[in-house]
Parts: sequence; C-alpha cells; structure tokens
Amino acid sequence: MEFRHLGRSGLKISEITYGNWLTHGSQVENEAAVACVHAALDAGISTFDTADVYANTAAETVLGTALKGQRRESLEILTKVYFPTGPKGHNDSGLSRKHVLESIDGSLRRLGTDHVDVYQAHRWDVSTPVEETMQAFADVVRAGKALYIGVSEWTADQLRQGHELADELGFQLISNQPQYSALYRVIEEQVVPTSRELGISQVVFSPVAQGVLTGKYTPGGAPPEGSRATDEKGGKQMISRWMRDDVLSRVQELKSVASELQLSMAQLAVAWVLQNDNVASAIIGASRPEQVHENVKASGVKIPQELLERIDAVLGDVVERDPARTAATSPTERPS
Repeated sequence: MEFRHLGRSGLKISEITYGNWLTHGSQVENEAAVACVHAALDAGISTFDTADVYANTAAETVLGTALKGQRRESLEILTKVYFPTGPKGHNDSGLSRKHVLESIDGSLRRLGTDHVDVYQAHRWDVSTPVEETMQAFADVVRAGKALYIGVSEWTADQLRQGHELADELGFQLISNQPQYSALYRVIEEQVVPTSRELGISQVVFSPVAQGVLTGKYTPGGAPPEGSRATDEKGGKQMISRWMRDDVLSRVQELKSVASELQLSMAQLAVAWVLQNDNVASAIIGASRPEQVHENVKASGVKIPQELLERIDAVLGDVVERDPARTAATSPTERPS
C-alpha cells in the first residue's frame, strides 16, 4: 500500500480508502462487514470513510465495532454530516451550527473514538450561511473532535468560499469527496484545477462506476444474480445511468488494456483514478473480503500514457464530462 498527503497538510492517507456507503448496516450482514474491514486492515488500508446518513447511522456503528481494538493512531477515520438522520426532524439535517455540533458527538459515540481525522460536509447547504457552517467546523476542530475538515461534491466556487473562511478561522480545509471514474470526469475542468490551487485533494468515490467498469455487465445480457444492478434497496437505481448497451460495449473493449497491464478490470478502474495527481485516495466498498484483496492491488500501479490515451479513445463520447453536473447533484433545498 502506498500513501499520499491529503491536501496541503501533513496528513497522509492510504491510496485506497475503505468505504461503507452501500454495504454496512444495509446490504451486508454485520459479520461479513466486519470481515471486510479486517481484510482492508490486513491489506494495508489505514483510511476508512463513512457517514452518519449511511443506513441511518448503522454504518458508523458497524465500522466502530469492526475497528475496535485497533491502534487509533494508525488509522484515519473520515465521516460526514448533512443528510437527515434519526427521526428526521426539522433540525436533523443540513449544516446549521446546531446540527453540526450535535452530529459530531453522535458520530464519535457510534465510531467509538474521541475524534475523527477528517469531518466532511456531505453537500453544500443552501439553507445555512456558509459562515455559520465554517464557524461550527472551526469549533469542532478546536474542541479536538476533528483534526481536519473536508467536503463532498462542492463546486469550484464553493470550495473557494469554504477555503477562504477556513483560512480566516484558523483551520484547514483539505479534501473534497466527489464521484470520479473513467466514465464520470465532471470534476476535471473546474474542481480539480481550483483544488490544486487551494491545496485540496480529492478522495473519490465510485471509481468503478458502481461496478460497471469491472466488465461484469454485458450489452444485452441480464445482470449477474446478486449484483448491484439487481439490488432493489438502492443499488439498482444508482447504477441505472450506465446500464446502456453503448456504455457496456465500450467497457468490454477495455479488457485488452487491463490484460496488457496484468490487471483485473476493477484494478484498472481504480488505478486509472489514481493517475490523477490531485486524487489522494480512491474509495472502494466490498461485500466480500476477496473484493478488498483484489482492489488494493491497484495501489502503486503506473499506467503508461499510451494506454491512458487508448482508454480515452475506447470510451469516447460515453464519458460524462459536464462540470455543471457537480452543482446538479446538490440539493436545491435542505432534505428532510
């Protein structure tokens, strides 16, 4: 496992982050979830990402249980705040001072730790002044409950606003967590250049495009039984955008590239996002320990420029590049 600095900070995280977005507390039984976390630890992963909203707080509890007994100083734990949790009352979502300060305490309790390494704004909150949010984050840092602050799916302009306020308030905004893969490159035109300028790294999710870049889905074929495309709890909806024959046909053509590099398709997909020098880490999820062991082999892989160009040529116009997609993924009002 290789490690990279997160933003313009002294904190290093593993190139592969283990995340439990669509698995722990919902799609995977707790025993299997714990086995996956232990597999991640055995593979050298030190960075773990979760959020209070995942499985309505259950994912944090499962992760905390799985990490119990580990040396805390050897781990980097990331969690998030914004989306509704608990009974979903009128103050149970967003980035108000009230919700941020109450949510960090709940997350720490569930995770079984006295601090997280990075506390992240899960989206931009149109209903709360950003000055209020950043002051609350400053107080979380000063209280020792988080070491650094990050965000998720913020636009370039939002990153600039947040960074300026963080600097004024005396803490570091060091990361952004966007969706990014060879099929979904909307951050490249605006978010990445701005982040480089400000000293912010990307910790990217869905590097295998919800499993599409593994090559297991074929044009005209039925999705494999038990795959995300058959999951009625949410996975099927998430992956539907890519389940088109034109996309699936192009992905199948990448098998020759993976073969040349002696990688699996999943390893190629994860290695591809790590070629971007603004990406500090790629988040992987797993429902089985062997998936973890496979994906970590992407760490340290260098893809030659000619093969990167071939990937671009193969995928062609099925790649989503519109930078407006970042803003479009943010709620236009606070969710309830």
